[in-house]
Amino acid sequence: MAQIFHPSTNTISRVSIYGAVFIIALGGYVAYRVNQASYFTDINEARQQPVPFSHKHHAAELGIDCRYCHTSVETSSFAGIPPTHTCMSCHSQIWVKSEMLEPVRESYATDKSIEWVRVNAVPDFVYFDHSIHVNKGIGCTTCHGPIGEMPITWRAHTLYMRWCIDCHKHPERYVRRREDVFKASYAPPSDQLALGRKLVKEYHIKSPREITDCYTCHR
Repeated sequence: MAQIFHPSTNTISRVSIYGAVFIIALGGYVAYRVNQASYFTDINEARQQPVPFSHKHHAAELGIDCRYCHTSVETSSFAGIPPTHTCMSCHSQIWVKSEMLEPVRESYATDKSIEWVRVNAVPDFVYFDHSIHVNKGIGCTTCHGPIGEMPITWRAHTLYMRWCIDCHKHPERYVRRREDVFKASYAPPSDQLALGRKLVKEYHIKSPREITDCYTCHR
């Protein structure tokens, strides 16, 4: 009986199968890299604001505590946006004629809020509570990045679910003493893991199995 397929067909089939696997793998890798690109995540992209507020100047150089502006961070899911009179408690005395601060003075005079551009946010279907995190020893810079180095605020992390899950699986890598939570220029100590394990017990942080349950963030 005559051979129906040319002998090279086997080779072509193998090359096609391996090639398809390679193309699928390459496509997955490219999709992953694109998904991580700053175009989609906005990482390290400074957001232009109505007033160029500098956390570097206020929090790091002047040493103003985060809670002075974000007053509800210890008691609420929302950290809070400072009302204009908080800004004017200082700027009614200093830089009173600064052109850069004209939107602040106008807001104070008209009682109309400044429309700040939000930098960090999770989707509406995700529940996030600031108070739980800071009271369990998770610092501002863990999620917001080196805020004490930001003259204009940018997003430091993707805030993707896998990024959050990594912390929930290994809280000992990130938890710090409560007195260090609001330090804008905090650096983890060399014994972070030993300290972290101790604080996980002391602060009664739930087990990774419990805090990686879907219901923790999706309610």
